[in-house]
Amino acid sequence: MKKETVSAKYERLRLRHWVMFWVLVAATHALVIAIFSNVDVRTLLPVNVVNDELVVEAKGIYSIEKYLIARRLMYWQVYLHKTVLAAETLLINILRRAREVALQGTSLFATPALHYFLYHTPGGKEKNQKEILAHFLQLDDSDITVSVKAWTTHSDRILSDLCNRLIHRRLYKIVLQHQPFPSDYIEDLKQKAKQHFRLSDDEMPYYVFSGSISNHAYSPQYEKIEILYNNGTLCDVAEASDMLNLQVLSKVVEKHFICYPKELA
Repeated sequence: MKKETVSAKYERLRLRHWVMFWVLVAATHALVIAIFSNVDVRTLLPVNVVNDELVVEAKGIYSIEKYLIARRLMYWQVYLHKTVLAAETLLINILRRAREVALQGTSLFATPALHYFLYHTPGGKEKNQKEILAHFLQLDDSDITVSVKAWTTHSDRILSDLCNRLIHRRLYKIVLQHQPFPSDYIEDLKQKAKQHFRLSDDEMPYYVFSGSISNHAYSPQYEKIEILYNNGTLCDVAEASDMLNLQVLSKVVEKHFICYPKELA
């Protein structure tokens, strides 16, 4: 058999992802049509109520299976994708550094809603909680975007560098694996970053850090889905399904990651 080239493999995987995407789009489209054309949605997902709990009738088990599988794909291929994770951790570090700079008394541009959280320390009083909530509700992505763009020229070199990396899409290099990274490997990267960027020990966590992410598509403990049979008995969907991988979806999958600047790769 002829060995598959890298480009051919890439095209095959890309095609598969697009197929899955349009399957989800088609399912959503069908649901929207059903809602706005006065079609009973229960024909798409037959549900019932037993002991004040919402359950799914047995004929709807295949819809539940597809939903759980699609949910797993969306988490690992979208929400927890390594590029998304790299951008998210970079933005978190930017806000951490901005908060640190602000608490030092340094002048820092920010929109009014974001300025409140940079320069104020939340307290436990009820009045303060209402004030915090009022400012929080005024926050949106535009507050973050315009502030980060302004910080690209800030005098704090760590803050300006991190902001420039986000604005110009120079994200962290991120590596994912199932086992924790060896401590000597992490320490070696820290030493390289320290020399390359001339960092102090306090500045190091902004450039080299590790962590973990976890996800499970279905948790019987917190979001149990029960199937109602015609004889009135109830059964958990993981047990009722004849798909072996549905039981696997109820297990927590944990992955470890390490982030560092691409200059160190």
